[in-house]
Amino acid sequence: MTTRQLNRACHMAAELVRLPNWVAPHTLRHSFATQLLEQNVDIRVIQVMLGHPQLDTTALYTRVATKTIREVMSALERIARKVERAEPPA
Repeated sequence: MTTRQLNRACHMAAELVRLPNWVAPHTLRHSFATQLLEQNVDIRVIQVMLGHPQLDTTALYTRVATKTIREVMSALERIARKVERAEPPA
């Protein structure tokens, strides 16, 4: 498959499901990496899968993995949740 064929297939599929015109194969690659990161796959595994020689390149995906960032809980938040769940003394 040529690069042109891949681009055409991607654009046709995006059109069928009414995605924006800017969807391209690289968009799919980026989405795949972001989904892996949000599933807590180790960033070094993602680095190898994407073929990035430098971890810094892969680390760019952490900027868009907002679900993962929202799920990070500080020690103070953990304590607060335990206190909320605790039953008052009798």
